Amino acid sequence: ESANSVRGERGEAMSMGERTPVATLNGPASARLAVAEAITNLLAAPVKTLEDIKLSANWMCAAGYLGDDAILYDTVKAVGLEFCPELGMTIPVGKDSMSMRTQWDEGGASKSVAAPVSLIVSAFAPVGDARQTLTPELHRDEATTLLLIDLGGGKNRLGGSVLAQTFGKIGSDVPDVPASDVKALFNAMNDLKAADAVLAYHDRSDGGALVTLLEMAFAGRCGLNVEIDCAPEQAPATLFNEEVGAVLQVADARLDEVLGVLASHGLEAAASVIAKPRLDERIVVNTPTFELIDSRRGALQQLWAQNSHAIQRERDNADCADQEFDRICQEDPGLSAQLSFDINADVAAPMIATGVRPKIAILREQGVNGQAEMAAAFHRAGFEAVDVHMSDLKTGRRHLSDFKGLAACGGFSYGDVLGAGEGWAKGVLFDSAMSDQFQAFFERSDSFALGVCNGCQMLSALAPLIPGTDHWPRFARNLSEQYEARLVRVRVEKSASVLFSDMAGSELPIVVAHGEGRAQFAADDSVSNLEASNRVALRYVDNHGETASLFPANPNGSPNGITGICNADGRINIMMPHPERVFRSVQMSWAPSDWPEDSGWMRLFRNARVWVN
Repeated sequence: ESANSVRGERGEAMSMGERTPVATLNGPASARLAVAEAITNLLAAPVKTLEDIKLSANWMCAAGYLGDDAILYDTVKAVGLEFCPELGMTIPVGKDSMSMRTQWDEGGASKSVAAPVSLIVSAFAPVGDARQTLTPELHRDEATTLLLIDLGGGKNRLGGSVLAQTFGKIGSDVPDVPASDVKALFNAMNDLKAADAVLAYHDRSDGGALVTLLEMAFAGRCGLNVEIDCAPEQAPATLFNEEVGAVLQVADARLDEVLGVLASHGLEAAASVIAKPRLDERIVVNTPTFELIDSRRGALQQLWAQNSHAIQRERDNADCADQEFDRICQEDPGLSAQLSFDINADVAAPMIATGVRPKIAILREQGVNGQAEMAAAFHRAGFEAVDVHMSDLKTGRRHLSDFKGLAACGGFSYGDVLGAGEGWAKGVLFDSAMSDQFQAFFERSDSFALGVCNGCQMLSALAPLIPGTDHWPRFARNLSEQYEARLVRVRVEKSASVLFSDMAGSELPIVVAHGEGRAQFAADDSVSNLEASNRVALRYVDNHGETASLFPANPNGSPNGITGICNADGRINIMMPHPERVFRSVQMSWAPSDWPEDSGWMRLFRNARVWVN
């Protein structure tokens, strides 16, 4: 889910549903399950009505092969003429792939492979307040209960399930769901969300109830006591069936209230207590007569991640893959934020009140993105943000002498063909008029500049034009050998930076999104010289607040976790993370619950406005 503008809280939610393995046994049932899964995924977001959800259907079939045409007809009819109309939903758009069969000769014999008739559903809906979205992250509170909402009527059918496939089987009896039950769950969840009665939410689909519970425990890094009311021999079907449903975490004090709401929607028989969190990270699964599992969260999460880890070791840097895998079992307090300033104080308010808005050039080049967010952040801080393309400067339509500030935005200038930001920088360095213009701007004592991500790389390559940039790095390929898009944690260091004034000591999360962010220094003493001269402004730290040297807390391998640097007088700043993408709390995938509308990163932009004044 995401906000749909840089102002307000409205947003859009998107989800997908697919149950192709079930289609090998029952085409219409697989299609109903795909639509239902798309809806149960969306239930985490504050979608007002089922009618607000619009579906896109991607049909796949080996047309003309055996009985697939008839199966396709029955499946389309089941969804288009029956299931979706009962839900009050429409499928305004879609596509089809009707050649899902390949045939070849091998050793004189004819071979062929045909895909089953299947439906991939994409669901889209507007949301009124993106801040109210639930996540699967369990609250580490033992005074809470996890409820399973089972729309399978207790049938626990395993046909087409992951469990069946692990035994080399496909099964026979498949899950299914009536539209009335999906509608009841949707309406019940809306009532519960309106009452703020749900702490965490995760739909049950691939893998079944136990996998759903474990994924929630992994997100919350906590343990579970799972209790299922069945004989031990029935446990596999109970724990691993993939009937439509969901797991909710609710406070014990509100359990009766939640059960009452579910009952009012006819779901009293579908709801049952299945687990409670534990703080010691033990995962215990019991039937009334037999203990099935007694393990550790870390051990099970490593088991869950081992295939991805094996692929990552082959594809990426093996050391980084191992560091991320080993981190699963380490004690980790999780993301947090500590600020050295008052997040509610608008230090730029007196300047904004004057009505004077200094101009800042929001600079971009071919392939650059993020200029809208950058402009919005500086506008909110009291600037007049002006969109300036490099071609505007080359043709004379704009000139840097007209601006107090310059913000070089992130992205992939020229597709990074010449390396990180190098092509963008060479467009300045190899043009004497442009070079003179930029150098004059940087040398003005009343100007400031911010380069982020690709703009950081570009400004670092312009260091010969910027005073006080000796020992600045260039930026090379991430040590992981992959593009890294993550929410990481950084510490603001005491430095000469005018943008980080009064922020030193703060530790807070921020977005990174780059493939070439590793600071590469020309000399062995460059890092120590930068540190000694107070020009290191930002550093990656782990969740314990220690300088991050290991992946993924340090997402690119920069020495000493360095990811933000300023020039000698602090006016010119470069940084790899994206403060403009998280200047509002609603933009963040995780933020402290007590943060107001503006995140802690808004202080950076307001500091710029204060400094200009």
